[in-house]
Amino acid sequence: MTRISTAIRKDMQRNWSLYLLVLPVILFYALFCYKPMYGALIAFKDFSPGRGFARSPWVGVENFVRFFNSPYFFRLLRNTFLISFYNLLFGFPAPIILALLLNEVRHITYKRLAQTITYLPHFISIIVIAGMITDFSMSTGLFNDIIEFFGGKRFPLLQTPSLYRTIYVASDVWQGVGWGTIIYLSALSGIDPQLYEAAMIDGAGRFKQLIHVTLPSITPTIVILLILRIGHLLGVGYEKTILLYNPATYETADIISTYVYRVGLLEQNWSYSTAIGIFNSAVNFSLLLLANKMSRKLSETSLW
Repeated sequence: MTRISTAIRKDMQRNWSLYLLVLPVILFYALFCYKPMYGALIAFKDFSPGRGFARSPWVGVENFVRFFNSPYFFRLLRNTFLISFYNLLFGFPAPIILALLLNEVRHITYKRLAQTITYLPHFISIIVIAGMITDFSMSTGLFNDIIEFFGGKRFPLLQTPSLYRTIYVASDVWQGVGWGTIIYLSALSGIDPQLYEAAMIDGAGRFKQLIHVTLPSITPTIVILLILRIGHLLGVGYEKTILLYNPATYETADIISTYVYRVGLLEQNWSYSTAIGIFNSAVNFSLLLLANKMSRKLSETSLW
């Protein structure tokens, strides 16, 4: 143990500048990510600001049982899972496909123009995106103009529960597809050109090069990002949903994070909302472990 401590101390003395650079990052995570975790204990208490954290009585798992027995439990779980699953199903492969298409473009100016155009939606504020969706989905909006052009009838799209998930997921894919290509384009640029030359000598065309050279080369990157994505399967944010949903679409739009927002901030039921948040995080962590374990068994790629 002493030998290890001496080695660490010598390394810190030798590379003190590098440790100094990483210090702000460590402080950030310690203060804003790990220290607040202590407050998660209020999920097991009947917390009130008047009594304070220490004097609030313990209630054990009562808040968790209350959530499991809630009439909204299955609706929230179903909506959160379906929205996230559809995002995974359509949103995850979209950047891969776009990156592969951009990788085949040989005209540099056109390639850069296409990249810039597809990147732009990522930098648009979520409030602006929600405003655009709301305006386009109105009876007099752009989407209804297109529907009417093809012989359909006008109707408020965001007031229709069956269309909410489609609108939400489609806008998410549109906003994130360009930005998501960056890491895949980086992986594609790291492929050894000699592999393509060898494939061409063997008579492989562009499509076979894609199947036998390109995709296998970026598979580790795809697997790692897929594992991380599965680890956030129930992590749908509340911001966009709050801006888009309404009581008419609660049946398909209400998700765990928006319910936490309502009961935690609007109703000021902090213990109950914290319990729901812990449950959500526990499920995501379990999915991450499961996805990583399956990936390790089925391939040579995993997070650990």
